[in-house]
Amino acid sequence: MSICPKNKSSKSRRDKRRANWKMNVPNLVKCSKCGALMMSHRVCKACGSYNKKEIIANAE
Repeated sequence: MSICPKNKSSKSRRDKRRANWKMNVPNLVKCSKCGALMMSHRVCKACGSYNKKEIIANAE
C-alpha cells in the first residue's frame, strides 16, 4: 500500500514542483590539444585526444 494524500494538490502547486525540470546548457571547455570546444572529461570530437593523449586515431 502506498501513502494517500490527505488533501488534493492544486494544479498550480503541482506545477511549481515541476518548474525546475528544465534542460541546461552543457559546460564547454577548450581542448588542450586543438583548441576546439568540447564537453569536459570527454574525448575531443575534433582531434580524438583526451588529456593531451591521442585516444582515437584519424578523428576528423
